[in-house]
Amino acid sequence: MPTKYIFITGGVVSSLGKGLAAASIGRLMESRGFTVTLQKFDPYLNVDPGTMSPYQHGEVYVTEDGTETDLDLGHYERFTSTVTSRDHNYTTGKIYESIITKERRGDYLGATVQVIPHVTDEIKQAILKISKGVDIQIVEIGGTVGDIESLPFLEAIRQFRLDVGRTRAIYIHMTLVPYIGAVGELKTKPTQHSVRELRAIGIQPDILLCRTDRILPKEIKKKIALFCNVSEEAVITAKDVDTIYEVPLFLAREGLDAIILKNLDLPYRDKDIADWTLVVDTIRKPACEVDIALVGKYVEYEDSYKSLNEALAHGGIANKARVNIHWIEAEGMENGDLRQQLASMDGILVPGGFGIRGVAGMIHAIRFAREKKVPFFGICLGLQCAVIEYARNVCGMTDADSTEFNPQSSRKVIYKLKELEGVESMGANMRLGRYPCLLEQSSFAHLAYGVTEISERHRHRYEVNRALADDMVKKGLRISGQSPDGRFVEIIELADQLWFLACQFHPEFKSKPLVPHPLFRSFIAACLQRRSQAKR
Repeated sequence: MPTKYIFITGGVVSSLGKGLAAASIGRLMESRGFTVTLQKFDPYLNVDPGTMSPYQHGEVYVTEDGTETDLDLGHYERFTSTVTSRDHNYTTGKIYESIITKERRGDYLGATVQVIPHVTDEIKQAILKISKGVDIQIVEIGGTVGDIESLPFLEAIRQFRLDVGRTRAIYIHMTLVPYIGAVGELKTKPTQHSVRELRAIGIQPDILLCRTDRILPKEIKKKIALFCNVSEEAVITAKDVDTIYEVPLFLAREGLDAIILKNLDLPYRDKDIADWTLVVDTIRKPACEVDIALVGKYVEYEDSYKSLNEALAHGGIANKARVNIHWIEAEGMENGDLRQQLASMDGILVPGGFGIRGVAGMIHAIRFAREKKVPFFGICLGLQCAVIEYARNVCGMTDADSTEFNPQSSRKVIYKLKELEGVESMGANMRLGRYPCLLEQSSFAHLAYGVTEISERHRHRYEVNRALADDMVKKGLRISGQSPDGRFVEIIELADQLWFLACQFHPEFKSKPLVPHPLFRSFIAACLQRRSQAKR
């Protein structure tokens, strides 16, 4: 069967949830036995989001092959069996970089390089690059219809349908249907204008996903269908739900997957979403709950830790527990007064980040966890801070530090990756992507994974100084995970604690609601154990 294509665009306002809609459609198509892949085009000029502020862009999601991508790719992997790569996320910057390279090389044979056909052809080639071997390819176009920067992508997908045929590609447009409380009415005009804008550039949507806070009445759907030139059944309510994992179930109840099958002329197959329904039921009716302090640098904008947030929820699902995350700004804890904020917590997590801001607060939180024997989980910078804390307060290395924060430290327990010494550019110059790790028998990590060799995704410029780490091992630090050549410290633990583990990699990138990551499952289990002990 030739690959079928679903193009998802958005209108009226940004942040409507196109990424979640794309991931949910992928989940529904897989539940009917089709193979699926997903792709995201972002209209900004950055080559990738790797150098962008978390406050502007949110989390940078890292793929297996080490590409820094948009956080929507995390939704794609969590909701489906898709494993994304560098070819699953393109930006305007990446497209133009490729075109300019070809032009400088002479590939265009002296032609005048233009948006049409050269830019649009490059976009279409990028779409086809990942089509092999899949039944359905879902392509999300970032930005909002009407934005200047989105126009080349919209023109490319307009052409693409003409290239492959009407029964091989459909357009789904996501819009907003706001409820105006002062008059007690749902307003369809924003959707009408958005669709008119899309039709003006030659794209007629086949399906409308209408984001709203309530079920759309039949008369509203009929009105939208009439003014937007779509069938009434293709006007889908995309209602706000309590958990993002309910979105596929809600869209299924609206009949979205059946309409997609019809429009793409796909064979009817029975749907099996029992496993997903069980996940949602567990989230809605947990048997218990647990309180986790997340002490981070970017907590004012929760999307900065999107995958981490979801991985903690997955750990809760595995333990039939609700995870209550308490977002604590690390910089506000630098005075060392932690008892009020941390005393009632069942576990403490210190995530990744860059730069010195907030590091002192993270180190104070880690010391609190170690001394009070609160389950602790450190990730990336969290591991580095845990090493610094142990070196200073247990091993007597009072000047212990990272060269990222104090290049003149006499005890450089954390230093820059040797291959990056002298490299000052910021883009894609880290240890990125999947690397293997060997686990020590009977360690917390080994008990969680159940195997002695794993692979995880990395995103860091600094590493543990192995020479000084070996000195800390003599004082009780356990190196429970390391690279096969013994060069990189991947996991550290404290064996005398209920659960104290920090890892250099980012396990949150591989967690799914149906397959919670072993470390998050184990961490939440330890937190529940401590909560149970505290009640006795």
